[in-house]
Amino acid sequence: MAESSKYELRGVSATKSEVHAAIEGLDQGLYPKAFCKILPDFAAGDPDYCNLMHADTAGTKPSLAYLYWKETGDLSVWEGIAQDALVMNLDDMACVGCVDDIIISSTIGRNKGLVPGEVIKTIIQYTQRFADEMASLGVKLHLAGGETADVGDIVRTIDVGYTAFGRMARKDLLVNKVQAGDVIVGLASYGQATYETSYNGGMGSNGLTSARHDVFDHSYAGTYPESFDPSLPEEVVYVGGKKLTETITIDGQEIPIGKLVLSPTRTYLPVIKQLFDQLPGKMNGMIHCTGGGQTKVIKFVDKVKIIKDNFLPIPPLFQLIQSASGTGWKEMYQVFNMGHRLEVYLPQEHAQTVIDIAESFGIAAQIIGRVEAAEEASVEVHSPYGKFIYTE
Repeated sequence: MAESSKYELRGVSATKSEVHAAIEGLDQGLYPKAFCKILPDFAAGDPDYCNLMHADTAGTKPSLAYLYWKETGDLSVWEGIAQDALVMNLDDMACVGCVDDIIISSTIGRNKGLVPGEVIKTIIQYTQRFADEMASLGVKLHLAGGETADVGDIVRTIDVGYTAFGRMARKDLLVNKVQAGDVIVGLASYGQATYETSYNGGMGSNGLTSARHDVFDHSYAGTYPESFDPSLPEEVVYVGGKKLTETITIDGQEIPIGKLVLSPTRTYLPVIKQLFDQLPGKMNGMIHCTGGGQTKVIKFVDKVKIIKDNFLPIPPLFQLIQSASGTGWKEMYQVFNMGHRLEVYLPQEHAQTVIDIAESFGIAAQIIGRVEAAEEASVEVHSPYGKFIYTE
């Protein structure tokens, strides 16, 4: 079965073309090329300040967490889901310079008959612990409560989302102005940062629908029919051969494959705060490689060619997903981050500072590419498996 056909049958899209069509023509905020929408300072009416509000969820990753929890009783996977949804907001906002005094509110919808109070408690209590950890690293998050709704008629298991609000001086904003001559520093999504407690496989919260169905065994379809859309054709539901508790050895550690795929989305907030402290006005762009993977940047540039030809090693997780699914490598780089989920665009003379800051937190980083002038925007990925060109 063709990959495009399999994705369509599962109801997912790497490009989110329908979403982009729906919002076409809407106000893009004060700075259309900023990584997230920037609004006037409605909160206080100060023309020197601006407001940011961002909403996101953990996507379909909670469905895999549900499977793993049901199979093992391990509640800690729900902590990762809280982090996933938080980071999908916070790191997007950080890419424009919003790295402190952020207000957070949660929206959780669950099927109460399947997801008990202990899961909700784990998610909510971890949100506070995550905020405490960020505070110890110099990033203040303020929890404003939220809504937890029992909506079994419309949510099969659980949906976890957050909304974040920030206010900052316009002079401190980073609005993408990526230009010819810039180099690209990529920061690893895998490994173990100094503020993480275990190895991170590098998964964010994108591509989980494909990953979980392509990697894990079809027996889960019969045992947990609530974990997937019942309208999906059987031939695209849990078509891999791996068990959740089957292990893989990475850096001498035996890691269950289920937990590897569930690796919490790494936050780069502590790193990004240091970048803005040490390189004010020196960076020309910052991209959080979430939906769209290595092609994400194309939505934030004009008349430049983004050449990525010196990638960090592809981590075992993405090798596993590709091997299990047979997904073409061009599609892999468009769906998954493939080993780095944060990109900094800046003059080469400042690249080593970015690398040093990242490595001080235990995160591998290197120059992974460069920017050249062009008639239209494009991304070139030079991988061990071929050269791929993306124009949208």
